[in-house]
Amino acid sequence: MSTLTARQRWTGLAVLVLAVTVVALDATVLSLAIPSISETLRPSGTQLLWIGDSYSFVLAGLLVSMGALSDRIGRKKLLLVGSAAFGAASLLAAYAPSAGWLILARALLGVAGATIMPSTLSLIRGLFPDDRERATAIGIWGAAATAGAALGPVVGGVLLEHFWWGSVFLLNIPVLVLLLVSGAWLLPESKDPAPGRWDVLSVLLSMAGVIGVVYAVKEAAAHGVDRWDVPAAFLLGAAALFVFVRRQLRLESPLLDVRLFRDRRFTAAVSASLISLVGLSGVIFVVSQYVQLVRGYQPLQAGLAELPAFAGSVVGGLLTARIARRFGARRALTVCLLAMGLGVGALGWLAQDTTYLLLAASFLLVGTAEGVVYTLGADLVLGAAPADRAGAASAVSETAYELGTALGIALVGSVVGSVYANGLAVPAGTDPAAAARAGESLGSAVETAHGLAPELAQPLLASARESFVHGMNSAGLLAAALLVGAAAMAWRLLRGLSDPKAGTGTGAGTGAADAVAGPAARPKVDA
Repeated sequence: MSTLTARQRWTGLAVLVLAVTVVALDATVLSLAIPSISETLRPSGTQLLWIGDSYSFVLAGLLVSMGALSDRIGRKKLLLVGSAAFGAASLLAAYAPSAGWLILARALLGVAGATIMPSTLSLIRGLFPDDRERATAIGIWGAAATAGAALGPVVGGVLLEHFWWGSVFLLNIPVLVLLLVSGAWLLPESKDPAPGRWDVLSVLLSMAGVIGVVYAVKEAAAHGVDRWDVPAAFLLGAAALFVFVRRQLRLESPLLDVRLFRDRRFTAAVSASLISLVGLSGVIFVVSQYVQLVRGYQPLQAGLAELPAFAGSVVGGLLTARIARRFGARRALTVCLLAMGLGVGALGWLAQDTTYLLLAASFLLVGTAEGVVYTLGADLVLGAAPADRAGAASAVSETAYELGTALGIALVGSVVGSVYANGLAVPAGTDPAAAARAGESLGSAVETAHGLAPELAQPLLASARESFVHGMNSAGLLAAALLVGAAAMAWRLLRGLSDPKAGTGTGAGTGAADAVAGPAARPKVDA
């Protein structure tokens, strides 16, 4: 693919940007539709969380497997097959008749999304053999990914202002048709020339491990560890991951080369991406409910309120290469993680009547910093992997992204739900069934209040909103603490990297940190 003209390379990148934007947008576009879904499908509190995170759980569980599959059968082929499947699952989600069907449809979207994401990043490596061009291309790709997630609430708000909640899924159809046509025409094929066998047992172990551990964490945060299935799921998931790692070390052609984690750049990048998305996705999930159900914004107004996060993520992604060249990967990653922690932590002081300027500043800071963290993380991951394993390495980066999204919704949503349920004061005289429903979520409380007499509805709504805000405050401080911890970890793991401006040596260097010293330069890691 090195013989492609500049026009062909950048046109191919435009197709990949379209693909990654659709998948990233689908992770957050549903956030503003939660109140409408609560009213229409009447999900329980647990079902509501699963509607939000089943997509990311399944996506995270399959990304490594699909990344390795793309290396074997062809990245373009898997991208196009996944795009078609994504369109079919979007139709099912749009017309889901119940909460259970919507959860299933979201899971199927996750299966399809897992075939798209790793292919996009690994195709970039083949499209752009020059390090400097690739740094710019990854910056644009990263901006599209983070902007897609940040743009989700805005797009959802526009659609919900005029249509029913299923319209947020129908939006995917025309975009995916364009992607299929342009991708088949413009994208060159690439794959590992000697891929080896696709180990089915490794696929099953990775799925069972990721989904089992994440399910246990989610349920423990929501309900505690008293239920027998929580520790059982965690132990089974951890055991599956342990066996998976041991198996990869023995296989001649592993599904995932776990030795990549010996590279501290790789480990720091994956960890930073995961934890940063825990903060970002969790905040978007709860703030989308806050601006609608507490502040009374209409869906479009709520989406526009979150627009600073979109603008910041685009700017951050596009400036990543320049920032890394000027300050080095270590400083850039650490400072941006701290900036995210500051922005998320500001939510700890948010009240029902806090000025919107504080919320806007928080979104802008978090979005900009996340744009840099995600793009630089993907760049470091890709630079640490050999070219023939680009799909599998890309899948690790995307797994961290999606796992962080799922954990963010699960952990932050569960913290908010727990504080909300414990703090809700139901007025005396309220029907027990109505009181139980109001305790499930803020959306349920608002719906319940519509059927009560004014003397009961007003105090219920006041208590529900106050309890939700307290839960959001606690969740914001928790997410901020995680991000500060991630910054300290990144600073320590990247210690020993030489200054990118003075990097020497040769290797598979790539992207923002590496391009400074020349086409073949790569930062060294001290022993």
